[in-house]
Amino acid sequence: MNRKDFILKGSLAAFAISIFPKTSISENTIQKCETTNDILGPFYRPNAPIRKSLIFDSSEGSTIELKGKVFSDDCTSVLKDAQVEIWHCNIHGEYDNESEAFLYRGRWITDKFGNYSFKTKLPGKYLNGKAFRPAHIHFRVSHKDHNELISQLYFKGDPHIEKDPWASEKKAEHRILPISLEDTKGSLTVTFDIHLKKK
Repeated sequence: MNRKDFILKGSLAAFAISIFPKTSISENTIQKCETTNDILGPFYRPNAPIRKSLIFDSSEGSTIELKGKVFSDDCTSVLKDAQVEIWHCNIHGEYDNESEAFLYRGRWITDKFGNYSFKTKLPGKYLNGKAFRPAHIHFRVSHKDHNELISQLYFKGDPHIEKDPWASEKKAEHRILPISLEDTKGSLTVTFDIHLKKK
């Protein structure tokens, strides 16, 4: 995507946000296990392929495994057959908005234990006005008996979180996650458990 298109889409996103303001959520209404929402952003593409690996021959950057479980709003019941869709930019802050390869975009269906996982690369950053957006991964999660969730996860220690209008919100604090060394081979893992509200 060229700079002109990015600025145009960014302006449209800002206009949309001004018409549909962010939902105000009281701290008292956020349950301990609730996964809070975030903006969809201007770079969503429907019909991403169902796949667990988002690694390609041209992929650059650090490989991570992104995994977790999808739960119902009782905080304990796992959800089988929930669709988990993710997308993010490459290390240069660029989204694949046109190619048939759907780079760094994919969907997966949870198993009977509510599990999902993806192998991908840590995303980079891009300017949003005069400030960089922190590195983030977009999520869209759906299940037939539950409300759809649109959200994002961020990474602990990212210095751009503090000035980001979305990542710095109180409701985002449980979506700022550590990158863990989970084995003896230096594998990087991010665990993001997701809780959906029943319809």
